[in-house]
Amino acid sequence: MTSVKEILVAEPATPDRPGRGSFRFTDDYSVFDWGKMPDAIAGKGAALCAMGAATFELLEREGVPTHYRGVVTDGEPVALADADEPPREMAIDLTQVPDLPHEGREYDYDAFHAEGGDNYLVPLEIVFRNRVPVGSSLRERATPAEVGLDRAEWPEEAVDLPEPVVEFSTKFEESDRYLDRAEADRIAGRADLEELERVARRVNELITEQAAAAGMVHEDGKIECLYCDGEIRVADVAGTFDENRFAYDGQQLSKEVIRQYHKREQPEWVEAVSEAKRRARREGVADWRRLCERNPEPLPPAVVATASDMYRAGANAYTGLALFDAPDIDSAVAAVRSL
Repeated sequence: MTSVKEILVAEPATPDRPGRGSFRFTDDYSVFDWGKMPDAIAGKGAALCAMGAATFELLEREGVPTHYRGVVTDGEPVALADADEPPREMAIDLTQVPDLPHEGREYDYDAFHAEGGDNYLVPLEIVFRNRVPVGSSLRERATPAEVGLDRAEWPEEAVDLPEPVVEFSTKFEESDRYLDRAEADRIAGRADLEELERVARRVNELITEQAAAAGMVHEDGKIECLYCDGEIRVADVAGTFDENRFAYDGQQLSKEVIRQYHKREQPEWVEAVSEAKRRARREGVADWRRLCERNPEPLPPAVVATASDMYRAGANAYTGLALFDAPDIDSAVAAVRSL
């Protein structure tokens, strides 16, 4: 199980063929790599499932290979439009996910690929950025000039990039880290880095178009991919409020809303997380969580309710389907803006 969804295996993958299984989405959430937080957000899992399904169906129509096989209704995969209620389960093809051995913070990718062979989940996240909102990690790692902006300092508000930026980060390490192209190419194994970037740029274009049709601006996001029999396919889930950041009428619509709320209202915990990560790097420790001296507090019920409306109303708008009994998108955005 990941921090927000369960993986169900009906038929395991082998070194030479995909398996069959599904994702079952929960209402849990995670911020700052913490894992499962104290609260559950009603409807969040179904909203992510619906948005991800709509994105995968769009990618498949446009010729981008994916591992998606439909949303599950009465035990069978169907198209999202044929679901009789908001879906919580997504049928997928499975790939191998080898163990990634490590000693401290030294990870053995050669062992990972030896086990993965020609059918494995690429141990990278491919990140694409169209704009740099408040809270983006790019502000900490690059100057505006390095991403094509004619300015010396980052502004206090979101800023559009002249061209999308694609980056690579680790997937399975205890603390994600961004990579230069040479290290990303090594970690990718048999999967071609240029092809991974090409796929990411095409996914970015399509999600951006889908979001624009709903009145949203697609700011940034990520994909994960599997490599099977020489082909790269989009895996995990894409085009959701957890994998991507969107804005509507200038207001952030994504998990970033909850992340920024924690920064404002629980700064001591956020700083404790940052310090634990720094200490783990200094000491060569992989599991930074055991070094963290604080735990997060639950959110106020009103904040949880507002987040629930954001996920459900946003899913209705993005998919173009009235799947959820939720406020209209303008009302949901107004509530988020008031947090």
